Amino acid sequence: SIHENNNELLDAIGRITRDYPSNRLIRQLTRCSTEYGCLCARNFFLSRHEAPIPTSRACNARCLGCLSLQKDSGFSESQYRIDFNPTPGEIAETMLHHALRVDNSVMSFGQGCEGEPLLRGSDLASAIRMVREKTDRGTIHLNTNGSLPSVVSDMIDAGLDSIRVSLNSPSRHYYDRYFRQQSYSFDDVMRTISIAIDA
Repeated sequence: SIHENNNELLDAIGRITRDYPSNRLIRQLTRCSTEYGCLCARNFFLSRHEAPIPTSRACNARCLGCLSLQKDSGFSESQYRIDFNPTPGEIAETMLHHALRVDNSVMSFGQGCEGEPLLRGSDLASAIRMVREKTDRGTIHLNTNGSLPSVVSDMIDAGLDSIRVSLNSPSRHYYDRYFRQQSYSFDDVMRTISIAIDA
């Protein structure tokens, strides 16, 4: 199996963490790839496919099925949420490492181990600009709840290539019951989808 390659993974982690000794995001991906067995984090170190770029500690929804934060639900999260905010420089450095080494690479914000990336939108737009100033390689992708349409627009202007908006139902009633959003509305999500389609 392509995922049963721990010796190769550990060798790559050693090399890459030596190359970027002060990058906390790359240290986080080390944890994700080993402790959590995240296949996307393994991709980062093995220079293939899609690499995760987790960036956000906070979220503006309280989804019933959250993978990284559960309170009084009787269920356990599958991994702990990232506990720091990587700088735009750390984010861009991590993305560039992947984009410059992998053909048809994808770098994705909005992983199961984080909150909502749009809450870091200004920093993400800055990081995207840094990357796009140096290369047009790779797809920069955003997984999001779509809560902040203007932030999505800013990220698209910076060079965001693709987006996936989480939408458990096109019905407002069922959407609200699952996402239990705190500071945005179903209408905001619809505006985000329209902005993405127009772009």
